[in-house]
Amino acid sequence: MASHLRSTVRLFLFVAANVWLCWVPSEADGLPRFVLPMKAEKSLSFLVVGDWGRKGLYNQSEVAIQMGVAGEKLDIDFVISTGDNFYEDGLKGVCDPAFNESFINIYNTPSLQTPWYNGDVEAQLSPILKEMDRRWHCMRSFMLITGFVHFFFVDTTPFVDEYFTNPKDHTYDWKGVLPRDVYLAELLKNVDLELKKSTAKWKIVVGHHTIKSAGHHGVTEELEKQLLPILQVVPDMLLLVLEVITDAFLVKSPCILQANNVDMYINGHDHCLEHIISSQIQFLTSGGGSKAWRGDIKGWSAEELKLYYDGQGFMSLQMTDTNAHIVFYDVYGNVLHEWSISNHLDAAA
Repeated sequence: MASHLRSTVRLFLFVAANVWLCWVPSEADGLPRFVLPMKAEKSLSFLVVGDWGRKGLYNQSEVAIQMGVAGEKLDIDFVISTGDNFYEDGLKGVCDPAFNESFINIYNTPSLQTPWYNGDVEAQLSPILKEMDRRWHCMRSFMLITGFVHFFFVDTTPFVDEYFTNPKDHTYDWKGVLPRDVYLAELLKNVDLELKKSTAKWKIVVGHHTIKSAGHHGVTEELEKQLLPILQVVPDMLLLVLEVITDAFLVKSPCILQANNVDMYINGHDHCLEHIISSQIQFLTSGGGSKAWRGDIKGWSAEELKLYYDGQGFMSLQMTDTNAHIVFYDVYGNVLHEWSISNHLDAAA
C-alpha cells in the first residue's frame, strides 16, 4: 500500500515538474538549456544508462527492472541516456515502432517516469516523440541546469573521422552538421564558453563516445585532442606558476589560465561499466544497457582504472553541493563499485 502511494505521489510530482521544467533558448552564443528545479532538501539523484535500445533483448528488460528498483529507492529526479538508444541505426522516423518497443514498453516502472535527457541524432529530436512520451528530452547539444550542478551534453558523433571516411554499413544523418568543420568549431566554442560562464559547484559533461576507456572502442583520439583540453582541471599550483610566467613575460593567455574544472565526463559507446580517474576528472562509462562485450578489455593503468565490468548494468549518482556518490550496478541490481568524491572547490578550501 505504501509503495503504491509513493508511486502515485511520484507520478503527480512528475506531471507537476513538467509544468516547471522549462526550455530556455540559448543566447547569441552558447548552448540551449533545460532548467530543472532542485528538491527542497537541495539534493540530486539520477540514473545513467546507455546503449540500450534492443526491444528488451540482451537483458535490456532485466536492466530496466533493476533501474526501476534503484530509482524507487533513491527517489531519482531524472535519467541520463548516454546514446545508442535504438539499434541498429536509430529511429527511422517518428512513427518507428522501436520508440515503443525499446523505450516506452521497457522503462515502464513508476520510478522511471521521470525526465530522460538524451543527446542524439535527427529523428530522435522530433517534438512528436515528446508528445508520445513526456519523459523524452532530446537535443544534439544542450545544458541541463539543476541548481548546484550544470550538465553539458555534447554531440560527440561528428567528431569521429571514421563515420565520414568509412561508414561501412551504418547510416548517419548529418542534417544540421555539415559543413562539419564549421559545426565542430562552433560547438567547441559554445561548450568552452558555457563552461567558463558556469558558476555551478559541479560541472558534468555528457557525451556518447569515450574519451578514456579500456573497452572495445578505447580512447577516441578526436575527442582526446579536441574536447578534452577544454575540460581539464588546472591544479592551483600550476595555475599560479603560469600566472607568474605570463606576468613576467607580459603574455596574456586566458585560454591557458582559465581552468574549466570539469568534475566528470559521462559516456556510453563501450558496452561495459567503467570508472577511470585521470587528470582529476572522473571518466564514467555506462554503456551496459543491453548487449555487452565479454572479455573485450585493453590494458590500462591500475592506478587510474577503478572499475571495468564487461556485463550489463547501469549507474547512479547522488549529489549535494559538496559531495557526490557514484554506484555501478549489474543486471541483478548487485552493487559492483562505489566511489565518493568531494567537490574540488570545497576540497581546495
